Parts: sequence; structure tokens; C-alpha cells
Amino acid sequence: MAEMDLVQIESARKAPAPKPEWLKARAPMGENYHELKRLARSLNLHTVCESAQCPNIGECWHNKTATFMMLGNVCTRRCGFCAVPKGRPEPIDFDEPRRVAQAVSELGLEHAVITSVNRDDDLVGGARAFALVIEEVRRLNSDCRVEVLVPDFQGNEEAIRVVVDARPAILNHNTETVPRLYRTVRPGARIERSLKLLAYAKQLAPESVTKSGVMVGLGETTEELLEVFRGLAAVGCDILTIGQYLRPSRDHLPIARLYTPREFAELKAEAMRMGFRHVESGPLVRSSYHAHEQAASTGLLTKN
Repeated sequence: MAEMDLVQIESARKAPAPKPEWLKARAPMGENYHELKRLARSLNLHTVCESAQCPNIGECWHNKTATFMMLGNVCTRRCGFCAVPKGRPEPIDFDEPRRVAQAVSELGLEHAVITSVNRDDDLVGGARAFALVIEEVRRLNSDCRVEVLVPDFQGNEEAIRVVVDARPAILNHNTETVPRLYRTVRPGARIERSLKLLAYAKQLAPESVTKSGVMVGLGETTEELLEVFRGLAAVGCDILTIGQYLRPSRDHLPIARLYTPREFAELKAEAMRMGFRHVESGPLVRSSYHAHEQAASTGLLTKN
């Protein structure tokens, strides 16, 4: 009987390609990391660093920098890129702003970044929570600047006004991606609504500092990105962040491609020519990454 040739069958699941060097982040560790985690747990607080699986958690927490996430840990929207749990949230806890302010005070922060899940079930209530946390942080530490990263409040002008009237040092609202991809990336949102929010904030407080962030690598074209940048510049947005989308799990949108550091530098140069006060652009950039340095670089901020 003739010998049979052996046929090697390749495994259906290939090992993932190694990350390029520019996407490798510092692993979470160290005394400050564990202390911040303990503090958040003791005050029953959430951080977007953990909930959204941010790659910079090791670096930021080592430096005692965290972005606190209010209004619970369950979002009312189902964005295709986001790792925050989705579903029906609990009623808004209006004591949470006090606890966030306590954590900010205990950490001795000079610049606090505070965001939230979407609460489409109570738009004005969510805005009131942002106003309260700004007030509470200032009460405990008048030298701490407060940056808020807000949802779109479905364009509700009363809700936007409540936040702006509290005078955050920076009002941030992310546009996230290009209009063509909103249906899959950011369902329930519209870029026109986001641009109107930023424009309205400037209308209510012309001296305010506004900010927005965009992810790349979801299938957008360069021209589509530049059109979003132009729209943000047109409504007076002061700070722009540009970062690489990284897939939190197989249940989230796939990465269309990875941008190189050179491409991020080119996008930054294009955006700066449009008139932004500061552009933070890089593979691991997130909305709150180096937020204190971003704020200082504008030359627009004073102590609260």
C-alpha cells in the first residue's frame, strides 16, 4: 500500500498579529494605581478608564489622573465602539457629584475630568448632576479646574444651558467619527446636533473653552475627517483630540485600519491650519489624555 501524503490543516483561528510599537501602552501597576482603584471603590464611583477599557489607564493612574464617569455605569445608547454596559439605568444618584468631588479633593487634582453615560431617560437631570459636580469640586478645592465631557442631551437647550451656566473650565463633547458612519458607530446621535451643542455653548458663554474628539480607523476617508475638523473649527471649537479606534472585544466594530504616527502628525498639521488652539493627535490619544497639558497650551484658562 502506497504511503499517503500528509495534509496539514491550518487552524481556522489565527493568532492575532502583534501590535505595532506605537500601540503598546504601560501595564496597570504601582501604588498610585491601586490607591486610586481603592478610592473609587470606597466611594462607589465609576471611572471611564475602566468602563471603556482605556489603553492609557496604566500611565494615567500612575500619575493620579482619572476620568470619573457619573450617572451610573449603564448607558441608554448602543454605540458600536464603546465598552460601557448598555441597558436600563438606575435612577440618577444626586449624591454622586459630592462623592466625585471628594475623590478629586483626596487626589489633590489641579485638573479634573468628569464625564457620564448617556441618560436619555432624564436629560435635564443628567445636566443638573454635571452642574452639581462642578459646584462641589469648587467648594472643596477652588483651584481645581473642572473639564466636563458631556453627552449630546438630544440637543435639549435647557440641559445644555444648565451645564454651561455652571461655568466648567472646559466643555467637551465628542463627535467621534464622520457622518457617513454614524448609523453603525454612533446610533441615536447626529453630527449636526453635536455641532449645534458646541456652537450653543459658545453662544451662551463666548469666553468658554470647548473641545471635541474624533476616532480614526473605522473606515473613514481623510477628506471626511477633514470635513469634520472644518465643521468643528467653524463653531469655534478650541481643542481637538484625534486617536486610534481600538476594538474592545469581538462584539464591537472591527478596526478598518491602523494609522501610523506620521499620519497622526499630518492630521494634526491640517487641523492646526484650521485655527484650533490645540490639537492632540496620536495612536493612544483619548479625549482626556494629557487633559491638563491640553488646557494649559491654549493660553485661555484662568483659575476658577
